Amino acid sequence: MNNGDMNMNKSINISSSLLLEKAINHEKVPRCPCICPGGMMNMLTVELMEKEKVWWPEAHINPKVMAKLAESVYLNNLFDNIGVPSCMTVEAESMGAKVDLGSISIEPRVIEYAINSVKEWNKLENINIDSGRVKVVLDALKIIKSNKSGAAIIGNLTGPISVASSLVEAIQFYKDLHKNPEDSKKIMEIVTDNLILFGKAQIEAGAEFITISDPSGTGEILGPNLFKKYALPYLNRICRELKPLCKGIIVHICGQLKSIYEELLQLECDVISVDAVVNLKQLKKRLPNKIIMGNVSTFALASGNKKIIHKLCENCIENGTNILSPACGLGTTTKIDSIKIIMETSKENMEEI
Repeated sequence: MNNGDMNMNKSINISSSLLLEKAINHEKVPRCPCICPGGMMNMLTVELMEKEKVWWPEAHINPKVMAKLAESVYLNNLFDNIGVPSCMTVEAESMGAKVDLGSISIEPRVIEYAINSVKEWNKLENINIDSGRVKVVLDALKIIKSNKSGAAIIGNLTGPISVASSLVEAIQFYKDLHKNPEDSKKIMEIVTDNLILFGKAQIEAGAEFITISDPSGTGEILGPNLFKKYALPYLNRICRELKPLCKGIIVHICGQLKSIYEELLQLECDVISVDAVVNLKQLKKRLPNKIIMGNVSTFALASGNKKIIHKLCENCIENGTNILSPACGLGTTTKIDSIKIIMETSKENMEEI
């Protein structure tokens, strides 16, 4: 038996939830937690749905089905967490946008915007935690919590820029950031208020951790000035409101981060989750006090080349990731055997503590 096999056979008397909590708190852990939070960072695949006999789009509108499908990720030993929902349209729909729920292999998407420009911010609806898919998510979290699996239970919020650009057509929204700054700030305040409301409701329903994914609010799209003006303050407001109520806040930002390193130093989350294009060694040097999560290429995972996937996972650990994770949401065609390599690699690197 080689050392890797011996390490994989060591028992860990620690729940997955506590493992993630300790990693977030800069405590020594026996291995990297392996998570894929949900929301924009979808962890569900067609093969997994077929295996469990529960599918999209029913899982988007039925809390029992949502909970069962989300739990299957943990029960099949793919990740240390259970997370809901598995899309990033719940908030925008509740605030007035129209959504197509997609299919077994296609995630929900906005098909009609709530307003035409940021000037119409007063026409937006507020999130109602007692109706629609918002209530589905909260009811699913209550079911997951009641099952007491030991998994890290993660609630998900779509980031404020991404919600705003799902309420207003994206190109128009980005133009408005320049042309209508006061109205842009107003819509960001409204969106942020609603996200805080939804986040608090998720925590009350059973979420132990919250992930905020803001793929439309990147440094590459906004540039450092607009990121500092429109993304950073509202992300930080959410973090400040929710951090005292849960075990940790993760923020995922897509794309290269070099242009916003200085701004990221001011980000008040516990964990920064990053894309596959980010150099982890460089990021750790620039953000020495942040817990870093990532960043196994989802394209590699979808390709199914086990040697490449294993090497990428090893590289992430060697380069200092604190939480091993896909770099983005999984493609729905990704195979279970490919996903398992993430957890297997983490266990191969298990240490005595």
